[in-house]
Amino acid sequence: MNSFAHFKIWVLTLCMVFQSGHGFYLPGSYPHKHGIGDTLSVKVNSITSIETEIPFSYYSLPFCKPLEGVKDSAENLGEVLMGDRIENSPYKFKMYTNESDIFQCQTDPLSGENFKLLKKRIDEMYQVNLILDNLPAIRYAKKESYFLRWTGYPAGIKIQDSYYVFNHLKFTVLVHKYEEANVAHVMGTGEAAEVIPTIASGGSELPGYMVVGFEVVPCSVMHDAKSVKNLKPYEKYPSPVKCDPTTVAMPIKENEPIVFTYEVTFEESDIKWPSRWDAYLKMEGSKVHWFSILNSLMVITFLAGIVLVIFLRTVRRDLTRYEELDKEAQAQMNEELSGWKLVVGDVFRAPTNAGLLCVMVGDGVQLLGMAVVTVMFAALGFMSPASRGTLIIGMILFYMILGISAGYVAVRLWRTIGCGDKKGWVSVSWKVACFFPGIAFFILTTLNFLLWGSHSTGAIPFSLFVVLIFMWFCISVPLTLVGGFFGAKAPHIEYPVRTNQIPREIPAQKYPSWLLVFGAGTLPFGTLFIELFFIMSSIWMGRVYYVFGFLLIVFILLVVVCAEVSLVLTYMHLCVEDWKWWWKSFFASGSVAIYIFLYSVNYLIFELKSLSGPISEALFLGYSLLMALAIMFAMGSVGFLSSFWFVHYLFSSVKLD
Repeated sequence: MNSFAHFKIWVLTLCMVFQSGHGFYLPGSYPHKHGIGDTLSVKVNSITSIETEIPFSYYSLPFCKPLEGVKDSAENLGEVLMGDRIENSPYKFKMYTNESDIFQCQTDPLSGENFKLLKKRIDEMYQVNLILDNLPAIRYAKKESYFLRWTGYPAGIKIQDSYYVFNHLKFTVLVHKYEEANVAHVMGTGEAAEVIPTIASGGSELPGYMVVGFEVVPCSVMHDAKSVKNLKPYEKYPSPVKCDPTTVAMPIKENEPIVFTYEVTFEESDIKWPSRWDAYLKMEGSKVHWFSILNSLMVITFLAGIVLVIFLRTVRRDLTRYEELDKEAQAQMNEELSGWKLVVGDVFRAPTNAGLLCVMVGDGVQLLGMAVVTVMFAALGFMSPASRGTLIIGMILFYMILGISAGYVAVRLWRTIGCGDKKGWVSVSWKVACFFPGIAFFILTTLNFLLWGSHSTGAIPFSLFVVLIFMWFCISVPLTLVGGFFGAKAPHIEYPVRTNQIPREIPAQKYPSWLLVFGAGTLPFGTLFIELFFIMSSIWMGRVYYVFGFLLIVFILLVVVCAEVSLVLTYMHLCVEDWKWWWKSFFASGSVAIYIFLYSVNYLIFELKSLSGPISEALFLGYSLLMALAIMFAMGSVGFLSSFWFVHYLFSSVKLD
């Protein structure tokens, strides 16, 4: 379910927040009531590895297949783009029915190709991902005095020169008794009865249960292939199977089959339905997130102090002195002007490549709006892991809709630079609609060819490429043109001063001005880099990221810092009579992207040391480059627009001929 598309769900969720103090209901699925003995089907997702970052289909390895054949589950656009391939599996349970020593299947003798492939996947530390009632299988391991947890389990393990496969799985399913009163309290509304089955008041129905936990312990057990020749799937294995996760006993050998078994235990738990994702979403290192926010606030306070000094002490003082003089004294003072007042006739001179600047600012506003809206919805819980793929779908949807803002901003800025000339607004709108999407399309297509060559499930199918292009051409482009039309109709921004015909010569500077511009990116990066570590770990280390509330705060602080940095640098350039501030104000804050990309390279070298193969590294660098470019456009537009407002305000407050 795409929960952000259902306003009614949003209202229900808000009601729950204010009425229930027991936990936050995650949109994406409703409580499912299962009667005792009801069939529970486990699904499989793509196998994944932090060693390669390339997902593959579960059935690409020699595992047991369902008797009814492999069938794909319905997947949304976001799941496919994320590389998820959810399929049915041969694991079947009966609600609240413990079963042990269940024979699953005996594979065909391992061919040389399958033997090599299985060894390779074990070397690359591939994890098998199972799903029950929308909950991923979770694995616990005790280390010293605390527990570590992972989603999924390894396909196998290498000890010395031998490879062992985990061929016996010990499942624990945590269930909570279905109680109508509790569910209604969680939902926070009487309408819950419309969508959730209820228990008859007379108590004639058997009690139902909800799945609130799914744990797995993988074991490597030596099975006797001869003893299972006549066994059918789901029958009892001839002898008791002892699952000891501390030992391994089933080596894989060429031309020999593998026997798979499993057992399942049901345990009643106090975990309520809205809290069942807590095990996956436990916020570790919350103190670090608060430190990140405090660090950002310190930077903001420092920069705000500088901005305040500029406005109150310097600009206001100069303007007050100037306005108190009579006309004759003003004329004399004009001859003795210094600093920013000297560039009054050039400060609004059109920059070089003005069209490109308008396009980049328009695209930046679109990306900024997409990021803000997406993070806000995620912070409210509408894009939870329970709703797989909704984060990606939300980003694409919001990006396309906000094409109207990109067209409006770009065309209005184009008309302002051209002193009201409407000519060329259609061309500007088209460039806005194509520029950043074109860059993203080129990078993603290149990376997709690498994934296609690897036969990875992470590769975007050709049919989906066609769908994405169709969505872009039929939704994003028209909306951008509509925005451009409104931008052409809107009055352009009048400059407060006239521009001289002959450009003023810029005095020689003691240091290269662009060096200061690119160095300014360190301040916004300082507000972001701690949170960036958690985001990178979520993307590349397989950890669940769900502290969107912190991310929203950090993102707002980042926008404020970028605006302040660009404003201060623009004022500094004007003070040394450098009137070419347009592009510099964009890159003063946009240069944070350089440091983010360098941080990504640092993360690759020191945190992803085990990343194997040039394809995996190319994927990492390609996605990191795309992320850095998006941030450059978004933050650059923040810096430029804040500087434009500042310069316009500054020169509209003084009367200079």
